[in-house]
Order: sequence, then structure tokens, then C-alpha cells
Amino acid sequence: MNWLSDFVRPKIKKTAQKEIADDLWLKCPNCGKLLFSKELKKTWYVCPECDYHLRLYLDKRLKMIFDGGVYSSVTLPAIPDDPLKFKDSKKYVDRLKTYREATGNRDAIKVARGSIGGVKCVVAALDFSFMGGSMGMAVGEGIVKASEIAIKQKCPLITVANSGGARMQEGILSLMQMARTTSAVNRVKEAGVPFISVMTDPTTGGVSASFAMLGDINIAEKGCLIGFAGPRVIEQTIREKLPEGFQRAEYLQEHGMVDIVVHRSEMKNTLSNVLNILTAKKSSFDEDKNFKKHG
Repeated sequence: MNWLSDFVRPKIKKTAQKEIADDLWLKCPNCGKLLFSKELKKTWYVCPECDYHLRLYLDKRLKMIFDGGVYSSVTLPAIPDDPLKFKDSKKYVDRLKTYREATGNRDAIKVARGSIGGVKCVVAALDFSFMGGSMGMAVGEGIVKASEIAIKQKCPLITVANSGGARMQEGILSLMQMARTTSAVNRVKEAGVPFISVMTDPTTGGVSASFAMLGDINIAEKGCLIGFAGPRVIEQTIREKLPEGFQRAEYLQEHGMVDIVVHRSEMKNTLSNVLNILTAKKSSFDEDKNFKKHG
């Protein structure tokens, strides 16, 4: 690497709307501005020109919200990789292998424990860069496991949705996770433990139709897409033009579906304030040998 490749702007290349890679230069999907990656990291991948929130890697998001960027990851139950022996243009097992190698994660969810604003909590976050954050059996197991920890340790549960919906390669087994995750978070509520749902871009399909909209407090990142079917599909179905900003976080807040819309830079402070309000005392949990420290 030299000064020329570090600072001279390359020709603009069209970039797909996907999770941000560690490239030197990135193009904002909203305003088209060419952004220097090293500077963009300082803003947690928010465009300094138009304030557009680019998608954030799962591990970066966890470091952003936990105190000091330190958390313990939870070992999740093993599940069959391809229960239906599914194949379309490519075998499902091969798709899983590709995404595991690309992301370094086993599936589209990670469950972590740590402190946010001094309050011990458990976080179950989805990863859009892993098959669009689609919810299959592994995601269902992750939400259930996180809920069990929250109930057992009396520590708040936070879910971070970032998903296109159910995973078609797992068919009915994927759709069943809607019921499982809904039941899991409802048990958290019944136990008197706070449940906060954070929605990011996008939160759609079976995820939005299950646990993501059931928080005691529903928080959304600024400008994120939230809904079941996409705007284009809805317009084609009802044959009408949708209102401006339909299915965006701000629109849903105006119509009572979202409680708080937050700029990414304020997400940690908002979670900290909400957690301290909802908890009469700070929760605690014992360390577990199955947890791995990050930071």
C-alpha cells in the first residue's frame, strides 16, 4: 500500500446494496458520494454527506452497543444443516458453506452477553450479510436460547433485527420459527423481564411478523425499512401509490408501531437510558465457561 492507493480516488464503481466490506473507498447507496472507508468507520458507517445509515457488520454492531465494546458470545445448540435436502440452482449445504467462510459466523444470528450502560443484558442480533439475515432453525434456536438466559438470570433481553424474512431453503421448518420466537419472547415478558426490540434496515418478512415487533419498547434506526412485503409488491397488489416514506421507521413511529427512532450514533445511549428506566436494579449473571470474551 502506498500514498497513491491510499488517497487518490479510483473510478466510481457501482456497488450493490449489501453489507459493507472493508474496501478502501465506498459509494453511498443514497447520495452516490464516494466515501473514504477509514473516515466512514469513525461514524459507524453513516454517510457524512446525507446521513444515510449504511448496513453494519454484526460484530461491529455488537461492539458499538456494549460497554467498552466487550461482550461474551453464547454457544448455541447445534442443528441439522440441511433438514430438507434442499437444492435450487445450488445445494443449500453449499450456500451455507459459502456464507460461513465469508462471514466467519455459523449462521445469521449471534447471541452475546455484557453490559450496556452498566446494566447486564443478553443480546440476540441478526446478520444481514449471512443469507440476508434470513430466519431458519438456527435463528429460532438463538432467540429461544437468549430468552432462556434472560429469564434464568433476570437480565433484559435485546433483539437486533436485520433480516429479509424467513429462509426458504428450510420451508415449513423456517415458518415454524415465527411461532417459536414469539412464544420465547412472550415467556420473557411473563417472567417480568424487560424485552427491547431494535429494528435496523431492513426488518421484513417473518421476522417483522414475529418477535421483532413485540418489544416492551420498539426502537428503530433512522430511515430503516420495516414491514412484511416490500413497497413495490404492495403497490402492485393494491394498485395504488403508497404514501411518502411508507414502511420507513419515521412513518411507523407516527402511526404507533415504533416507540423511538434513533440515529445510530445515539443507539447505545438510548439503550442505556431505556435499560436503566426499565430495571429497578442492575442485573447480574455468572460467568460461563461456554462463553468467549470479545473486545
